[in-house]
Amino acid sequence: MSLRWSQWLIGGYLLLFLAYLFGPLVIMSITAFNSSAFPRISPWECLTFEWFVRLFQDQRLMQGLRSSVMIGIGVVLLAVTMGLAGALFITQVSHRARSGTYALFITPILIPGVVLGIATVLFWDRAAQLFGMDYGGLFYDGLFLTVLGQSSFIASYCMLVFLARLQRFDYQLMDAAFDLGASNAQAFRRILLPFLKPAIGGAAVIAFLASFENYNTTVFTISFYNTFTVEVAQKVRLGIDPSISALAVIIIFLSLVVALLNEARQSHTRRRLAGGTSGLAAFFSRNPAALLAAFVVLGAGLATAYAVQHDATGCKATALEERLERQRQFAPATPPSAPTGPAFGAPETPAAAPSARDLNPGRGDFEGVFGPSGLAPAETPTEAPSAPPGPASQELNPGRGTFGGVFGSDLAPAPAVED
Repeated sequence: MSLRWSQWLIGGYLLLFLAYLFGPLVIMSITAFNSSAFPRISPWECLTFEWFVRLFQDQRLMQGLRSSVMIGIGVVLLAVTMGLAGALFITQVSHRARSGTYALFITPILIPGVVLGIATVLFWDRAAQLFGMDYGGLFYDGLFLTVLGQSSFIASYCMLVFLARLQRFDYQLMDAAFDLGASNAQAFRRILLPFLKPAIGGAAVIAFLASFENYNTTVFTISFYNTFTVEVAQKVRLGIDPSISALAVIIIFLSLVVALLNEARQSHTRRRLAGGTSGLAAFFSRNPAALLAAFVVLGAGLATAYAVQHDATGCKATALEERLERQRQFAPATPPSAPTGPAFGAPETPAAAPSARDLNPGRGDFEGVFGPSGLAPAETPTEAPSAPPGPASQELNPGRGTFGGVFGSDLAPAPAVED
């Protein structure tokens, strides 16, 4: 294969990789400016900025953002401290115990977040019962449990950052400080801590971002609070709107600006150490990252100024009318009427038997006993013609009554009938 074809293949692979990596972010960012109620690019309706306004008007989302910031600050303070302590401990133990200690301290990263969340809740619940604390105390607070649960594994990430920095540290500097009479605290504060300053900043950023986006552990420990990530997950599960896209635009913008400023600061520091000048003009001169960051911030400011004056009411009314017109075009001219008779091949339903209401109008079902006049006596039926009367037993045996008077009070024997 020629060199030219190899370059084309490498370029195509990089293009596909970048499209796979940044394509969804670009598409999601564009949907934040479409007036459609569902995040989409096509068909494009109207340019609008209302989804950014709705994002900041969502009180639950803003409350979750405040909770996430509070938890992130607590995690940074706790995780960075524990990570630094773990890194220093590993560098001070013997070589035999170093591998086992490292494996022990790195284990929380390998444990699923669901297990860590449940274990955190159960452990501190038992601790609260051991100390006799009632429900609602500190050990049952959702923010406190979330800080502890997230720090249990984020501290391992911070420890890895400090270990990578400590591998380049010259411990002879510490020995020289001790020879000059410095104490352990003075050597740590004057020599080791300034050397670890970049690692502390990097570990703090990693800890805050890992805490901000954590969901698996947080959903079990947060109790009745809600973090920003948990609230966004609930909104996605119940149905999303372009306000989520507006949130993605803000996060991408802040991340891009911070990354560019960090690169510009590092470039300016290298030039200054090489003998360059300092100052605002020197910061932007021959510093593409600083110029690009300034261009991004200026573009965001102009877009905000335009959004304040932009009104998309007329455009949205026109788009609504177009949607209704398309619905009328695709709607059927005459909707099919439902069949009134039985379906073809279906068995015919047998006729119902006549009820008591039909046989006896005016009385209703159950002879009308539940009707308003149910207690009234029924009409006397017309008497049918009877057979010619014959000699009744009372006439044949006067004084004995019906049935020969056997049920009467007269128990005298009946007179004998003459032959």
